Amino acid sequence: MTRTTTVRRARRSRRRPRLRRPAWTATLTWKAAVFIAVMCCALAALLGALVHVSVTRQTVDQAREKALSRLEDVTEAYEAGEPTGRYGAVDPDGLPSGLRALALRGQRGTVVSDVDGRPTMWAAGPADGRALAVRVDYSLSAQTIMGLDRAIVGSSALAIGATLLAGAFSVTRVTRRLHLTAQVARRISAGDLDARVNDPRTKDPSRYEDEVATVSGALDTMASTLQRKLLSEQRFTADVAHELRTPLTGLSAAAELLPPGRPSELVQDRVRRMRALTEDLLEISRLDAGRETVDLDIHELAPLAERVVRMARSTGAETDLLVVRGTSVETDKRRLERVLGNLITNAHKHGAQPVVVSVDGPVVSVRDHGTGYPEYLLEHGPQRFRTESGGKGHGLGLTIAVGQAAVIGAELEFANVAGGGALARLTLPEYVHLADCPDAGPAPVPDTDAAPVPGPGPNAAPDTDMQRTESTDKQT
Repeated sequence: MTRTTTVRRARRSRRRPRLRRPAWTATLTWKAAVFIAVMCCALAALLGALVHVSVTRQTVDQAREKALSRLEDVTEAYEAGEPTGRYGAVDPDGLPSGLRALALRGQRGTVVSDVDGRPTMWAAGPADGRALAVRVDYSLSAQTIMGLDRAIVGSSALAIGATLLAGAFSVTRVTRRLHLTAQVARRISAGDLDARVNDPRTKDPSRYEDEVATVSGALDTMASTLQRKLLSEQRFTADVAHELRTPLTGLSAAAELLPPGRPSELVQDRVRRMRALTEDLLEISRLDAGRETVDLDIHELAPLAERVVRMARSTGAETDLLVVRGTSVETDKRRLERVLGNLITNAHKHGAQPVVVSVDGPVVSVRDHGTGYPEYLLEHGPQRFRTESGGKGHGLGLTIAVGQAAVIGAELEFANVAGGGALARLTLPEYVHLADCPDAGPAPVPDTDAAPVPGPGPNAAPDTDMQRTESTDKQT
């Protein structure tokens, strides 16, 4: 075998996929069941072996004593010249060779063997240079030992099954409480700060707490502390923003009265930025409090994206629009425009030209050709008041975009493009018309005898209440 063949075989063995165990084998219930079963089997085997050895030894000793006693009687009869009886004989047929050799050496012994298919206890001793032997039926003792073995196996199986059921019941109670604690932890991490385990063992001081109750109590305490801190921060942000609005309004009015010139322009620019920051803080406080309500409706996505791009161009931010495939989506128009506007503004502030907005079905992508998103944003998402662009912005635009996307039920993802640049992908819930659904049957034939239903006028909205009600059953 050459070295090349060995290397190839080694590479093929490394490429073979390793078989993974099923997911349920990693559960605590399964591990506890296996541990209990193994321990029960080991304990049953140990106890069964001890009982088997003890009873077998006692049974064999009793049969041996009976056979030796009968051998003494037969020996006395043989020495007296009397008949040895039906169970005693000199050099009988079927006598084991090992026992015969022992008797010829002048010693006595016993052994168990089969005679005509029946277990028999032999006892033999010397008699004038020959072997004088007797036999005792051992079948009853053998049946007793076999019955004992079956009873040991049956009782062990019954004990293992009962122990497994009791252990599974006990472990399931513990794992159920652990699963409940894990579910509450996931709800808290998803933003439901009102979720609590409320284990009854933590409420009653007279009851001792086990380890699961301790973990549950610690989780509830952590959630309460976190909720208080977050609510305090939200109230602080909202209060600061509300308190700033009044002086900023007066400052904005005073700035408009300043004489034209560079100082006036600087003051007005700073006032506008302060007002924008204040409005962003108020919006973030509302998003954090979860008090936002949506006004969902069916809209064509491409015209909405085109409207946002036109608004961006009106401010001097040159943005390209690419429509691959248009579709209808169910969304809040105002909030969607807010999300796309923030993404485009962020691309112009922190990226580089060209900035391209792409519409492909229910997916809207905003890409720039700058250095891309920082690593912390890709790993943990946008963070307010954190930016790596040299002081441009406050890190609130993307934070608001993520919050508003969650409100309208969209998914916003951030990534860096291999060729360079940052990519923000917004996936909206697509709306499928009844006529476009592949499972829909043929359109119903109208009844010509019925009175005609007046249609919408030329200035009617494209989506009537009846259409909106019927179409909501075909959302995807």
